[in-house]
Amino acid sequence: MLVLLAGIFVVHIATVIMLFVSTIANVWMVGSYSFGKASSGLWLLCNTTCEQLVVRDSDEASLKAVQAFMILSIIFSVIALVMFIVQLFTLEKGKRFYITGAIMLVCWMCILIGVSIYTARFTGNLPGSTNSHHGYCFILAWICFCFSFIIGILYLVLRKK
Repeated sequence: MLVLLAGIFVVHIATVIMLFVSTIANVWMVGSYSFGKASSGLWLLCNTTCEQLVVRDSDEASLKAVQAFMILSIIFSVIALVMFIVQLFTLEKGKRFYITGAIMLVCWMCILIGVSIYTARFTGNLPGSTNSHHGYCFILAWICFCFSFIIGILYLVLRKK
């Protein structure tokens, strides 16, 4: 049981780190330009230097929603990690980690909403670029989506022995 708890804890920490990286780094979309490669993220457009991300007025609300949901997912993931540690030392034997699991599933839902909005509104949307594709941050966000769901379900069924 201790090995299972340690494994879940390590995967949870890895998920938090990957969420930080995917939200902060600006490599959600990568495209080729005449001057080289450029990448676009949630915050900046980068080639050799980074500048403010320019979006159409109709897409600005969508970008703000993606930014908000990704930040919320980080917050809920960190709260779930703290709650896991608190419940680990305060719960009686045989009790389940319901609160931690519920918070982690809220994190999962925030990732789902944020990445889905990005997929629907911004995929292949690098103006002037040729051969654009998803960057590693977009892929990390979907990996965090899977991990947070698995961790949330494991917390709900996990009992302290």
